[in-house]
Amino acid sequence: MMSSVKVESVVAVSALIGEGPVWEESEQTLLLVDIVGQKIHRWSPMTNQIQSVETGDTVGFAVPRRSGGYVAGVGRSIVAVDWSTRMMKSMVDVDEDKPNNRLNDGKVDPIGRLLAGTMGKEEVQNKQGSLYSVNSDLAVTKHLSQVDISNGLDWSLDQKTFFYIDSLALTVDAFDYDLTTGNMGNRRVVYRMEEGEGLPDGMTLDADGRLWVACYNGGRVINIDPATGVRLQTISLPVTKTTSCCFGGPDYSDLYVTSACLGLNQSESSKQPLAGNTFRVSGLGVKGRPSHSFCG
Repeated sequence: MMSSVKVESVVAVSALIGEGPVWEESEQTLLLVDIVGQKIHRWSPMTNQIQSVETGDTVGFAVPRRSGGYVAGVGRSIVAVDWSTRMMKSMVDVDEDKPNNRLNDGKVDPIGRLLAGTMGKEEVQNKQGSLYSVNSDLAVTKHLSQVDISNGLDWSLDQKTFFYIDSLALTVDAFDYDLTTGNMGNRRVVYRMEEGEGLPDGMTLDADGRLWVACYNGGRVINIDPATGVRLQTISLPVTKTTSCCFGGPDYSDLYVTSACLGLNQSESSKQPLAGNTFRVSGLGVKGRPSHSFCG
């Protein structure tokens, strides 16, 4: 079974920090961001074309919006992006008291609420981040503070558990989640990273309820059963700075994995010519689920 797994570089953008892949069902395209490159990319597997929008500041995530276009985390602002005009309009700001912070990973929950986290821009600024939710009327709620690097997030199949990664804690955590109110509690560790696995970064859940976690500086994506905390599988990639992943393709059987080239020294760069590209992993024998669109 394992021998059928195929890894190929498909989006050759050499992103400084490629992140936040989202499969768009309606367009059959892959949306991703380059955080430090300050771009949102949209790639079509059918045409192999890449369209891009410049954001003018760091961009932590971009997700589809029900009313059309996208919502992105640019700097400390949640902005509306009109793809056809390349225009952006700020909707709401977070972390006003922390001008050196920026938005990082974000994802939409099953009823259309946006969850997005922040982090300090300089790596020495630990515990500066928070996790927020934004609902349909753009009201912002802070759920967690003292976060180092707010990262991967997703929800269980029954929507009652929220999975979350604060990268420097080196764990994948779970919360009880109330979909109606957005409240979360009863935080617990689901998986603790092992030596050599790197930092847990972006993640996605498959249709069997298992987690796929991109391991930054680990050059891999690991598959975890959150019920048992057991690592079931490791997918190796030809780049060390694997950042995030999502399922996509016509039947959601392809795993797309983003990566970064920022921070590689010359020797590492020469050994990793594909660093910063996005990869497609096929033949895993599992499927993912459609993403949700922001309702605001």
